[in-house]
Formats: sequence, structure tokens, C-alpha cells
Amino acid sequence: MKYMKLGSKPDAFQSGGSNSRFVATELATDIIVNVGDIKFYLHKFPLLSKSPRLQRMVVNKSEESNDEIDIPDIPGGPSTFEICAKFCYGMIVTLNAYNVVGARCAAEYLEMHETVEKGNLIYKIDVFLNTSVFRSWKDSIIVLQTTKSFQPWSEDLKVVSQCIESIAFKASFDPAEVEWSYTYNRKKLQSENGLGTQWNGVRKQQSVPKDWWVEDLCELEMSSYKRVLMSIKANARVSCEVIGEALKSYAYRRLPGFSKSNLTDGGDLAKCHSLLETIVWLLPIKRDSVSCSFLLKLLKAAMLLDCSENCVKELIRRTGQQLAEASMDDLLIPAPDGGRTLYDVDLVLNVIEEFLMHENSNDQSNLLISEEHQESRGSASVSGNSVLAVAKLIDGYLAEAAKDTNLPLLKFVELAEMIPGSSRPIHDGLYRAIDMFLKEHPDLTKTEKKKICSLMDCKKLSPEACMHVVQNERLPLRVVVQVLFFEQLRQSTAAGAAPYHSLVPHTASYGSSRSSATRANTASEWDGIPTAGDIGSLKSMKLIGRRGTGSEKSSGSGGDTGKNGEDKGDAKAKAVPTPNRMLSNFWLGKAQGGEISSSDTSESRGSMNPEEVKSHRGA
Repeated sequence: MKYMKLGSKPDAFQSGGSNSRFVATELATDIIVNVGDIKFYLHKFPLLSKSPRLQRMVVNKSEESNDEIDIPDIPGGPSTFEICAKFCYGMIVTLNAYNVVGARCAAEYLEMHETVEKGNLIYKIDVFLNTSVFRSWKDSIIVLQTTKSFQPWSEDLKVVSQCIESIAFKASFDPAEVEWSYTYNRKKLQSENGLGTQWNGVRKQQSVPKDWWVEDLCELEMSSYKRVLMSIKANARVSCEVIGEALKSYAYRRLPGFSKSNLTDGGDLAKCHSLLETIVWLLPIKRDSVSCSFLLKLLKAAMLLDCSENCVKELIRRTGQQLAEASMDDLLIPAPDGGRTLYDVDLVLNVIEEFLMHENSNDQSNLLISEEHQESRGSASVSGNSVLAVAKLIDGYLAEAAKDTNLPLLKFVELAEMIPGSSRPIHDGLYRAIDMFLKEHPDLTKTEKKKICSLMDCKKLSPEACMHVVQNERLPLRVVVQVLFFEQLRQSTAAGAAPYHSLVPHTASYGSSRSSATRANTASEWDGIPTAGDIGSLKSMKLIGRRGTGSEKSSGSGGDTGKNGEDKGDAKAKAVPTPNRMLSNFWLGKAQGGEISSSDTSESRGSMNPEEVKSHRGA
């Protein structure tokens, strides 16, 4: 920290109790100055020679034959007046970043200008500010912090604006030219923390990170921080990403409970409300300047603090543009007080709607740019990796929201239908969400079950999901039949088997509409079934294929065999019920019971009415 010493005489000010100060000298004092609740017993000559204001006050009091004057409104009170008085006496005074603003404002109040006496206090303080304080990074920040206590004097004297300009100018420096001390304690890359590679056993000098100034500015109050950041943005030499990082750090530092999304615990809610809206207002316009996770935290906080409608709309707009980057946990925003559901589903619907609007606008722009691109895109309204990512994200959110027993079916359906069907190449995630909803809402009617299951395309389920479906007692029988049929058709097509009309078996029955294999392990939950995205190759399909042909064995290259030479992999595969066998068991069971008819056969493509086969479900 920079400092400056004024005067050469020893400090002779002494305390005469808690409310008086006097100068230890042989000369009797001839004036009493009341500053606040402190009485200063001083001498007229040194004071009046440097302060025209004191001169006028003493003259007025002399006419009343009273040598006691009152100064109730001097900036900084007794402490700053004492600095000015010591300077008048020529005593040693040490100025630093913590007291210089108060001294400068008090000197201005006492009119201690250069025109009164050369080398007066105002001149010396201005020299110290311009040559030392404003050239120091940390001192400028400290001075700016202290100016709040001396408003409006510090503002009128341009001390605030000079501090802001100094800080913004230094923050806009090329990091390679930064040579002053700064705070940077956050865990960053190893190279930024001195843990990078060494060259010939000598540690390399670490480069200054681009956001080196972020943590120091978090010490500022919001009003000062806002003005500094606006000045930094005006310089246009700092990237939007760094400014976004600065706002993120400030939110985590200044909003109590922000990291845990629980702003209601501790802190002044009105102050947090104002601070949050200011942070949103300061966000850079550029997309991706802040992460989607941070935007969703801001949105969650804005809902908790009941921020303005414009603030919430802006966050929804920005979050929708970057929704593909979000995680499922980020979307779990609690419902407002008084809401029936656990999570704010309506808010998520608004975010998804904004995302789709943004994607559609991008598609339209791209179609105008390239005719060739237009032909390749066809009539699809939204596409691309971002939509696929959002579809997977929403399926995960649906599965979590479905655990809420108060979630209405219509809300679930509305949320699931927000994503175009073409954006779900695999419906495993959607099936998992539907199964979770059926589990937590056991009182659904047949019509409601049909409605929610219609969201799912059975042809887009992975083999693992199909195996789970046929063992799931919560699903309508019609869905199970559809899955068995499409899985059999897929395997038969892959194996080059007979067409569809020859797939319906005509051999002996196995005994029931659902074989014992299909009813096995019905207690197992979908949570434990891997999705297609988690499995690189469909191993179970290979096992099922081998089991279906009944003739393939291990090639012997490293295969494990049992005592009788039977491949253990084939033995394991035999235990897995294949779609062919399951569908055969189902249809042949009905044939044995004499209940199959031409109309039943005509609906074997998956259109069977659940009412007609109700007695054959087995559960």
C-alpha cells in the first residue's frame, strides 16, 4: 500500500477523555472547535492561516465575544478534522488509501486551497492521489470503497470517477503487461497456479490469466461494481467471456446461498433482489458469454426473489438459446410458493419454447443462405445436435418430474410433446419417464394410460428397453404386443427371414398369453436398465440372435466352455427370452385356449384392443 507523510513535528495531540482533544504545548489555547461530540482545544493562528472557512467562522464568533465554534457537518467528522488540524500545526500525518478520501473532502470543506497558502493540504493530497494511489491497482479499489462514506463530496471532487477510470484502465490491460499485485485464489488450470511443467528443473514463469482482476473487484459494493464494469465494457478491450466470468464470481460472492440455490437463508432479500437484477442487466449481449448452468441458477434465484417480469423474461430468453448445454439438475427449479407440484414445470415449458423458437429462426436463416442446404433439410422445422441434446435433457427431466405424485398427466404430456418426434432417434429415455409416471400414479385410467403410452414409438426402443417392456406389468397389454412384434420383425429382417405374414407361429402352445419368461423379474425397475446411448454395441441382440438360430457356437478363440464343451456364452443366451419366443408364446397360448380368431390375427400388428384381451394379461 502506498502512503505519504506530511509535516515534520512530532504528534502533540492528546486526549483529555473520551470527548476532548488538545495540543500539548506551553501556549494556552485560544479557540475551541466542536466537531460532533468532540471538543478540540486549539490555537487560532495555525488554523486560520490555512483555512478561510475557519477564518470567517472565528470572525463571526469574535463579534459575539465567543471563541467556541461548531463544525457539525464536516465530511468524516472528528477523525478527518484532526488530520487537517495536525497539518496546520506541521505535525506528522500519514496518508494512505484508507484515510486519503476523508482528508481530501475535509480539506475541501475547510477550503484549504493553494491560493490561500502554497503547498496547502488540498494540493498535497491531489499529488498523492495522482502519483501514487491511482497508479496502484489495489489502492484504487480501496479508495473507491471508502468514497461511499463521503458522498456527495467524493463524487463532486471527481475522486469516484478517477478511481473508476483507473481500475477500468488497468483491467483492460493486456495480461502479458500486468506487473502489479492482484488476488487470484480460485482453483484454475495447473499452469495458472504454478503447477505447470518445468524446464530443466526450473519452474517456468506463469502467465497472467485473462480474468486476473475478477476476484479483487468482488470487494466492491454493487453500485461501484456496476460503474466499474460498465467502464470496462466501454473500453471494449476485455472479452465478453471474461466479463461473464466476473459477473459469475460476483454473484457467488455477494448473493448468500446462491451456490446452493437457497437465497432465502440469510441476507437482505431486498438487497439480493436488486443485486440480482443488476447482474442480469450487466450480462454481455454475446451468446455463450456465460454458461447455461449459471443462467439457470440466476433464473432459479430470480423466481425465489420474485424479480421483475422483464428480468425473468430476459433470463428465459438467454437460457433458451443455450439450453443444449444445460444439465438435468439445472432444470429442477422449485415451484413457487403455493404451487401444487414439486418443480416449476411451466417455467421449463417456457424455456423449451424459447429454445425451439431460436432453433427455428436459425433454420430459416440457414435456408435462405444456402439452397443446397434447403434441399437437404427438407421440411424439418428444427434439427441438429442441439435439438437432440435437448430431447435427451427433457427426457431426463420428465423422469425426475414424474416422481412427483402431484404432477398432472396433461403437464407431462405437454412437456413430452414439446420436442419434435424426429429429435428422438431412440425412445428409451421417454419410456423410462413414462414408466416412472405409471409407477408413481397407479390410479390412472385405461384411457390415461393409453394417452401417455402413445407418446412412445415402440419401433424406436432399443433391445434392452424392449426386454424391459415385455416384463413390465404397469404397461397396457397392447404396448407389450406392439413391442414384441416390432422386435421380432427387426430381428427377422436383420437375419433375412420370412416376411411378416409367416412370423405368426402355428405350433404348439406354451400355455398362456404371457409366458413364464415374460413374467420373470417383473419387480426389476427401469432405472437399472441401460439405455441405447449407454451401450456401444447391442450385445444382448447378438446373444438373442445366436439363441434364435440355435446353431451358432463360439469360434473358440478365447471362448469359455463348460464341462460338456458347451459355450457358456450360449448357455447364458438360452436364458434370455427372445422376442420370437415371447411372441410365439403369446399367440400360441391364445390359440391353445381357442380364443384366437381372424379378428385377433388381423390386429397382431400392434393394434389389438386392450379391452378384448383384458382377461389374458395375467396381472
